[in-house]
Amino acid sequence: MKEVKSGRNTGGGWNPKTSRRDFLKLMVAVGTVFTFAPFVDWGKFLPNPQTNVPAKAKAELPDGSQANVNTFPVNSSQVVIYPKTNDEVLNQEAFRTWQFIRLPEELGGTKNDVSAFRMYSSVCLHLWCLWKYFPDPGRKRGECPCHGSMYDPMNGKAFAGPASLQAPPTNVLPELDLEADEKGDIWIKPANWSVNGNGIVGYGRFLNQ
Repeated sequence: MKEVKSGRNTGGGWNPKTSRRDFLKLMVAVGTVFTFAPFVDWGKFLPNPQTNVPAKAKAELPDGSQANVNTFPVNSSQVVIYPKTNDEVLNQEAFRTWQFIRLPEELGGTKNDVSAFRMYSSVCLHLWCLWKYFPDPGRKRGECPCHGSMYDPMNGKAFAGPASLQAPPTNVLPELDLEADEKGDIWIKPANWSVNGNGIVGYGRFLNQ
């Protein structure tokens, strides 16, 4: 029968001393990662809908029609897929889901131009649930059903809930730029997926005052 010395298994099996040493090294490594985690631009690693969208696209509503400044109701919203592809599976990705909002009257929603509209990523900046716009009197804001983050429809900034406690740019929703043609049809301008541009879906953008 082999002799076991100093807690070692001479047959090459488990070694308690080495295991403890490796565990301590692992804890040091993990601690280092979490120390520097707040300074890492995690937005670079998130999946964006598409790296480059070279042309403007229709603001296509769920019924297939194009949003129009003359017909879209004041203080209401619809879900728009952007960038939309010919692949229905890809179109179901949460990161392609946007809240297309016409502002309430008191926030300029009755203006007959694109200044009455906003288009924000539907992905909450806290833990990626999908928020929605509530037009109810006394409400008129974006709300996430998971943890209660609330978003200002004017600029997409979180003003309540856990997303509001996050540092810029992770407290402001990505937003798409819009334009209207002579018929009033609304188009989405080509997106710049950066925190200083239209934002990074699931991560946020810097709010330009």
